[in-house]
Amino acid sequence: MKQGQFDTETLRLIRNRLDYVNSIAKRYNSDNPELMDTIESLASVANMFARIKLEELTGKLETPSPQGYIVSRLGNSYSRMKEYEEQKDKEFPDWKL
Repeated sequence: MKQGQFDTETLRLIRNRLDYVNSIAKRYNSDNPELMDTIESLASVANMFARIKLEELTGKLETPSPQGYIVSRLGNSYSRMKEYEEQKDKEFPDWKL
């Protein structure tokens, strides 16, 4: 079914790829936990967007509170990136003229 800018087949492909990214991030979490947690969270957020769009296209609205889920998962990635940025800012030497 095609409607607007997305079609169901492509959205299913997107979800499958995001599931794969998510599973790899979980599998190799011990290699770099902060990075893998961030990737996992972002893949989950993107997957939820794809799921909601797919539900809209098929007319089967099944996911309760997608906005809350997205906000909470995005919060994890946002916090990790803020921490990383602050760490990098501390490592950068102060310039004095």
